[in-house]
Amino acid sequence: MKQLLFIIVLNFSPVLFAQNNTIAVGEKLSFTASYNMSGLMTEIAQVNMETGQVKTSNATLLHLKCTAATYSKWDGFFKIRDLYESYVSPTSLTPYLYKRDINEGSYYKFMQYTFSHKTNSVKSLMRKKNDKGEIFDKTATLKINSGTKDIVSTIYHIRNLDLHKAKIGDVKSFKVIFDNEEMVINVKYISKETIATAIGKKECYKLALSLNNKDILKGGSNDNLLYLTADANKVPVYAKFKIPVGNGELKIKSATGLKN
Repeated sequence: MKQLLFIIVLNFSPVLFAQNNTIAVGEKLSFTASYNMSGLMTEIAQVNMETGQVKTSNATLLHLKCTAATYSKWDGFFKIRDLYESYVSPTSLTPYLYKRDINEGSYYKFMQYTFSHKTNSVKSLMRKKNDKGEIFDKTATLKINSGTKDIVSTIYHIRNLDLHKAKIGDVKSFKVIFDNEEMVINVKYISKETIATAIGKKECYKLALSLNNKDILKGGSNDNLLYLTADANKVPVYAKFKIPVGNGELKIKSATGLKN
């Protein structure tokens, strides 16, 4: 489950990035997360995505926040309290600061990236527990490619794709830094499809997700999917994924504060 939010997001050749016309301050999305347990898809956690505004001495930033928490009845089996945050430009969604705080059972890990886009580098802070339960810090400066983002800002970038211009089979590739390693997420446009959701019946863009040379995602082209509403908000309403230890789903529960 350590990649729960990472799984959510995994070059449309004619599709171009636009300025942020999709994400507003105050947007709140809530999802149920289900996992295949003994052959049954079981709801085990809630995932929330919300946006806010943070003012610094130099700029006003958009705060992107994602949390995941198991329902209390599952805490005794496997307790999850995860937090992912990214502080980005409100117009371009370029990330400047990223934080990831993972608490899953006895597992603890904190990651922080400070981006320097002028030098194509990231200052990384990793905080973990050793075998004795002692917490230690490890810092590094990492070189990244131009345009590389964190996983949270990538989610919101995908929602700003000009999907109405896409043709079936078009692919967009994103460079993402995760656990101090750069990887490439491929997003393939499959089709439009209308599905029933908790916020109504929605016509959606159906996207297939894959990772280059990574084993985080398993299965074929229809095993890792993301559905975005085919409107100006491009709300993620459904996702399914297959990982080495099983498969799961994310379903929208509510969506408020939408920009359009």
